[in-house]
Amino acid sequence: MNKEMIKNITLGLLLLISANGQAQQLPQFTQYMFNQYAYNPAYAGVQDNWEAVTNNRYQWVGITDAPRTFTLAANGPLKKDNLALGGYVYTDVVGPTRRLGFQTSFSYHLRLTQTIQLSFGLSLGFNQWILDADKITPYHNDDFYFSNGLLKSFDPDGKFGLYLYHDDWFVGASIEQIFHDRLSFLETQVGSESFLEDHYYFLAGYDFHLGEKWEIQPSTLLKLGPPAPFKLDLNLRITYNNMFWAGAGVRLRDAITYMAGFKYNDMLTIGYGFDVTTTDLKNYNSGTHELMLGISFGKGKRKIE
Repeated sequence: MNKEMIKNITLGLLLLISANGQAQQLPQFTQYMFNQYAYNPAYAGVQDNWEAVTNNRYQWVGITDAPRTFTLAANGPLKKDNLALGGYVYTDVVGPTRRLGFQTSFSYHLRLTQTIQLSFGLSLGFNQWILDADKITPYHNDDFYFSNGLLKSFDPDGKFGLYLYHDDWFVGASIEQIFHDRLSFLETQVGSESFLEDHYYFLAGYDFHLGEKWEIQPSTLLKLGPPAPFKLDLNLRITYNNMFWAGAGVRLRDAITYMAGFKYNDMLTIGYGFDVTTTDLKNYNSGTHELMLGISFGKGKRKIE
């Protein structure tokens, strides 16, 4: 086995580990329903106002070098009612690896009926994958590939989505990492077995109104990142007076999830999520914590043709 093959295998294993233990390459969130734009660029402009949402996720607390993820997303409509813009930045840190990303997007909205609308969204940006060789102790102290400080791969990125929505329900589908780039960490590297795999997301939800103050809101998120197994989130929230909510759910083959939060004056949204691991990792961690903060501004009623 030559050095090139050893290097590719090692880097591949590190990238696999950095995929949040899911064999998927993108971050996951328990409170996905509050930051749908992070998964689907077609969501930009669905709300009448501009909104900014940040998620901070601390996964598998108690495990050294467990994943830590931070995202900030903002989106909103333009003066032309059918158009909207958005932007998204994130960092995902796992042990000696970290990913930095930025994307900006536009979306176009169509009115299909008096109450149903359809949007199309395209997002373009970049990813930077970083491997900190100083945090790795190689078997051979003079190993060339792990004696170069920070190993970096800078790659274009993009995603496309569709979003069908009504005041009471939504259905969305998107594909991420559409350029399917191969990762190259060294200038001397002529080929790589590590690449950005296509990821597919399907979201859906419904609001059941129980009187004037209570709502029940089931939602689901299906994640496909072949050849990894699919991931399915099933959630149910109960909201009182459009202000307080609590909910629970399950992520198949992964965790039981809980969440709670409140909204103040339709401007400030604060949420907390907690995951209880159901895999063998449950013996080594005390759960996953997730904080969400959202701000809405510039609200005005739009008219989509």
